Amino acid sequence: MFGLSAQMCRRALLQEEVQMDRKRIIVAISGASGAIYGVTALRKLRELGIETHLILSKSAMLTLESELDLSMQDVAALAEQLHKVGDVGATIASGSFPTMGMLIAPCSIRTLGEIASGVTQSLISRAADVCLKERRKLVLMVRETPFHLGHLRQMTAVTEMGAIVAPPVPAFYAMPSTLQEMVDHSIGRVLDLFGLDTGIRRWSGLSS
Repeated sequence: MFGLSAQMCRRALLQEEVQMDRKRIIVAISGASGAIYGVTALRKLRELGIETHLILSKSAMLTLESELDLSMQDVAALAEQLHKVGDVGATIASGSFPTMGMLIAPCSIRTLGEIASGVTQSLISRAADVCLKERRKLVLMVRETPFHLGHLRQMTAVTEMGAIVAPPVPAFYAMPSTLQEMVDHSIGRVLDLFGLDTGIRRWSGLSS
């Protein structure tokens, strides 16, 4: 009996080690304009062999359809697992579930506000809160302009808490010829923050 218990313990420890070794990132798409950023991130992460856990807000489903003509099923097919936005009992709602961190692309002002206040009303803000408390990467592609003082204070607050605010600002030195190339570069730069290289064109200095 004791031998069986020891065997079960070893198996559990082995499973835990395998789980810890797996590279996974949480990707959330909020209802802000710019759903293309989240979709592109999912595609790039799949190419890199990174396991993705996806959350779509209710508003995101409307934005995906209106901006990209994509359904929830289309986007869910790009991720390893889709979590319901109201499922606060999901694996990613616990710090014991290891991840490389979380990317919210795009991040709406409402989502930013929930994270800044610590009042988690959905799985998106709960998973973000978990990343902050576990000292994991949390990257917010805040999509709004212009900003008023309240927006700026919320961005300051989440930065002080450990998040990285990375609005999708185009890099014209990359000489993009299409909108998708511009988006690819922006996603490449935020995935750099997770130590992931998507092969984007990088600044090589000005020629004399």
